[in-house]
Amino acid sequence: MPRCVRLQWPGAFYHVMARGNRRQPIFCDDDDRRFFLGTLSEACKRTGWQIHAWVLMGNHYHLLAETPEPNLVDGMKWFQNTYTRRFNTRHQLWGRIFGDRYKAVPIEEGSEFYYGSLVDYIHLNPVRAGLVKVTAGKGLLDYEWSSLASAYALPPGRRAPWVAAAQGLSSMNFPDTAAGRRRYVEHLETRVRTEPRRECGVAPPPREDARASHLRRGWYWGSQMFEEKLLAMLGSHPKAGANRNYRSAPAHKDHGQRRAQALLEAGLRRHGIENAALESLPGADPRKAEIAMEIWEATTVSQAWIAGRLKMKSAANVSQIIRRKKAPPRPLVNI
Repeated sequence: MPRCVRLQWPGAFYHVMARGNRRQPIFCDDDDRRFFLGTLSEACKRTGWQIHAWVLMGNHYHLLAETPEPNLVDGMKWFQNTYTRRFNTRHQLWGRIFGDRYKAVPIEEGSEFYYGSLVDYIHLNPVRAGLVKVTAGKGLLDYEWSSLASAYALPPGRRAPWVAAAQGLSSMNFPDTAAGRRRYVEHLETRVRTEPRRECGVAPPPREDARASHLRRGWYWGSQMFEEKLLAMLGSHPKAGANRNYRSAPAHKDHGQRRAQALLEAGLRRHGIENAALESLPGADPRKAEIAMEIWEATTVSQAWIAGRLKMKSAANVSQIIRRKKAPPRPLVNI
């Protein structure tokens, strides 16, 4: 089958899922889970993403991600590649962690039903997997590796800035107060007690029809009007008829490079450097290093891109300079 085209637009919501290669675990221990969340936090900082719900399982994860800019593809490439490198370094392994390409299902924004049903679905994933049994004296909050225990049940000051729990609660008509947060947890625990375990949190479309909107198997999750919007976008997509090797987003939506170019130009203006003068400056010039570091930390462009634009010889040279800038200063030694 041909690969699905990645539809990207400003303000899009996606249900993002990825499994381990051959369904193997993507976490060996809790430290791996912390590394994963730290990497996700960095990805959000680089891309501007907001994560409205998340859960980490043994061999897969789920995210409800909002992308204010059309940068899902670039952001996911950076995120999964970076976590893979860190995981392999930590465990002295080699090769890929994740299996087939991640799945990213567009979600209808502004819809209480579609949005709320997905938030519940993600938070109840540990129940369907048999990891949480409310009837055995445990509650949903005993599973710490989801945004339910780590954000939705906590006051705003204790949440990660990239988790949009306040918006999630509000969208489902639960106020972001102690009482409102408690009511949301009770709502989920009622579903646990009243729904079959394997189907707990799984919502069918609001009406039976032949559309491809389905929470588990569909290519989108939303109304017929939302489907028509996506089909119109698909029809105008320059790669809509591409073969199975289609992998990249449209060039004109390469937000990462546009943002990097803007940071580059701003940095050059700040330091009073003309573009034509870059060639004559050494690759390790501290002004170049500062701009390179700023671009690397705020965007998803490659180090080769930075090296080419700043005339810094090679990606390896950029990598070395960034490592030096990130390294803590050596302590002074008294002689």
